[in-house]
Amino acid sequence: MNRVVEKEYFSHAVVMLVVEAPRIAKSRQAGHFVIVRIGQKGERIPLTIAEADIEKGTITIIVQKVGVTSIKLCNLEEGDYITDVVGPLGKPTHIEKVGTVLACGGGVGVAPLLPIVEAFKKAGNKVITVLAARSRELIILEEQMRNFSDEVVIMTDDGSYGKKGLVTHGMEEVIKREQIDLSVTVGPAIMMKYCTLLTRKHEIPTVASLNTLMVDGTGMCGACRVTVGGKTKFVCVDGPEFDAFEVDFDEMLLRLDSYKPSETEAYESFQKKYQKA
Repeated sequence: MNRVVEKEYFSHAVVMLVVEAPRIAKSRQAGHFVIVRIGQKGERIPLTIAEADIEKGTITIIVQKVGVTSIKLCNLEEGDYITDVVGPLGKPTHIEKVGTVLACGGGVGVAPLLPIVEAFKKAGNKVITVLAARSRELIILEEQMRNFSDEVVIMTDDGSYGKKGLVTHGMEEVIKREQIDLSVTVGPAIMMKYCTLLTRKHEIPTVASLNTLMVDGTGMCGACRVTVGGKTKFVCVDGPEFDAFEVDFDEMLLRLDSYKPSETEAYESFQKKYQKA
């Protein structure tokens, strides 16, 4: 079991948890994630390691309340325990000096983007980061991103902070004035699809960090399978990062939507029990 040592609300629906996990903290690299479970019969969900502190033996995860397990995680307080934290899992981000990197994050996708931005900056690249969300309260980790970015562009759907518009609007603005050598996109699948359409138009190599559903995280269950370059890949062991131009985003979106009825049923059942309690 892993103890929660720090908790911070970024908004009413987004929570940062700092968790004791010394072995994971020691071996974690940019791009790695963990599988967590609440309760012996709880479901397993993947969460990217946003930060790690080797000296303190902790990792930082960012959780958004979207389903039963994420709500249970967000309801934990300092001193509470997470039943299981397994990792680090997945392949680390391939980091090298390429020139100028355009890093694009949407919503809680900014959490997995943070260590990637840090690694590319430390490798000697110029990093321009575009952060996007529906409104100001959903922009997270801005200060940390500024620590490792040469420039940060903020986009909000409602214009409540930064500039009004989508992440692609911010990207296009940067692309028009900068020579971009690599783009990295992390966020909702539909966002990554349109980011990729934009960078393909400008012939900018692009990496997407995929956020499919997972169960075991070791490649055995097949729940996270996607089609990349016409071949079946498993996000948990072959990814989570892939050449975005090769990803079949439409298929990925269909697979994500196929679980919505079950997720809704589980959420409604949980809410009824929670209200009775």
